[in-house]
Amino acid sequence: MTTAAGNAANSTVLADDPAPHVRRLTLNRPEKRNALSHALRSRLFELLREADADPSVHVVIIRGAGKSFSAGYDLAQDKSETPPWPISIADGAWARHVLAGWFEMMDMATPIVAQVHGYCLAGGTELATACDLVYVADDAQIGYPPVRSMSSPDMAWHPWLLGMRRAMEAMLTGDSMTGVEAVAAGFANRAFAADSLDAEVLSIAERVAKVPPDLQALNKRVVHRAMDAMGMRDGMRATADINALGFHQRSSREYFAKFAQGVTRALDARDSDFGDYRTGEKGEIK
Repeated sequence: MTTAAGNAANSTVLADDPAPHVRRLTLNRPEKRNALSHALRSRLFELLREADADPSVHVVIIRGAGKSFSAGYDLAQDKSETPPWPISIADGAWARHVLAGWFEMMDMATPIVAQVHGYCLAGGTELATACDLVYVADDAQIGYPPVRSMSSPDMAWHPWLLGMRRAMEAMLTGDSMTGVEAVAAGFANRAFAADSLDAEVLSIAERVAKVPPDLQALNKRVVHRAMDAMGMRDGMRATADINALGFHQRSSREYFAKFAQGVTRALDARDSDFGDYRTGEKGEIK
């Protein structure tokens, strides 16, 4: 179990054990909608590796503090923070380095459960995809809005989880899904009312924890190896290279010029024509 002192010293991610054999990791940047900074991702993977090596931990839950699971990568990244893995200077290195992390989660022996509420956007959807089970609040907003202005995804999970038609619609609009829609589309396992999500996910995690860990490691591997045989990781690596091309397009360069004048203003300008995310009728998620 991670100590309270350890949590205080590394407060970007909090750890607790809410039930026997269940480790819960809480992304803890609520004021930034749990944006995935270098520091947060580094701490998250430290704790995931610690849990995966602990024989008393049979399942891990990842959730977010505050109003959101995660609104994506930190677009105002503190340049003094070191990324969790080295990033080369080669074109497309960012997408390759984040894929390395998500694939590492898939290869861990311990089942990992995503507990999604509020915004789950861009890199936040990648984090959820890297988990083995995904449970969502019925009013969550799950989407990949950067396709509207920046580039295609770092991790193109869409064709693998949604199928061709739904994936194409998500890619061509950048629109979000509610939690209920995400279940119907295949992104998530089940949706629950937001106020019961904690209890429901913990109940499912306790059921997962009843199966011996040595067998669970094999059970998890069955699904991932089947997806690998269908080409999932090769497909994601190939589409990560397309992500790098996006940043050389004129539209992307123009967007980044606006971005340099203010992150919030640029994001609002991106979404205002669509009338969604923070600029729509739904407004801020409560």
